[in-house]
Amino acid sequence: MDKYKRSSYFLTVPKDYKEAVKWYKLAADQGNEEAQYKLGNCYYNGNGVDKNIEEAVKWYKLAAEQGHAKARNALDSCRSEK
Repeated sequence: MDKYKRSSYFLTVPKDYKEAVKWYKLAADQGNEEAQYKLGNCYYNGNGVDKNIEEAVKWYKLAAEQGHAKARNALDSCRSEK
């Protein structure tokens, strides 16, 4: 399969945010900072879960404490919204 066909295949895969949240939560609970950041994004945007800024801040903070730069930026954005 050539490069274009491979990349176009992945563009057609439907997103299942509820399933993503399930897996992010499992990894986040084990301390994975990328999963914590992405779980924060899900809560911030309401993807797969009800939108909940406080919960987003919780997960962004855990990721930021481990040095995740995007989580630090997201945390700053959440704080500036209040």
